[in-house]
Amino acid sequence: MTELENEFIRFWVVDGILHSKFKMEVNMDLDMIQKLIETRHAISGNVNQYWCYDVEAVRSFPKECRDYVEIYGQDFLFATAVVINSHIQKFLFNTFLKLKKSKIPFQAFTNKEKAIEWLREIKAKNEQG
Repeated sequence: MTELENEFIRFWVVDGILHSKFKMEVNMDLDMIQKLIETRHAISGNVNQYWCYDVEAVRSFPKECRDYVEIYGQDFLFATAVVINSHIQKFLFNTFLKLKKSKIPFQAFTNKEKAIEWLREIKAKNEQG
């Protein structure tokens, strides 16, 4: 299994799906989001990935982080499934995504297995042509 981590997040690849999980609760800041994206790019080898992004430990995500992610956060991705821990967060996240169109398929889930299933479906469709 391919793995890579930094001081606050761990990445690994299983069956062609990139996974990540924070090591502790975090209040994101611009430096952290830049390091996260750099680490994700490094594990992907700058090749597009299907990413299951567990953000259950994220306690805050300020506007400067959202702005940075909007510009640089979708590079080297085919699709992203975000795993969150509440239905209210899921509703708010998916509503936000409807207002701010993503360049790639991007959806929030409260169930990690469903998130991975969704990524596998997109991956299978892309591989079929």
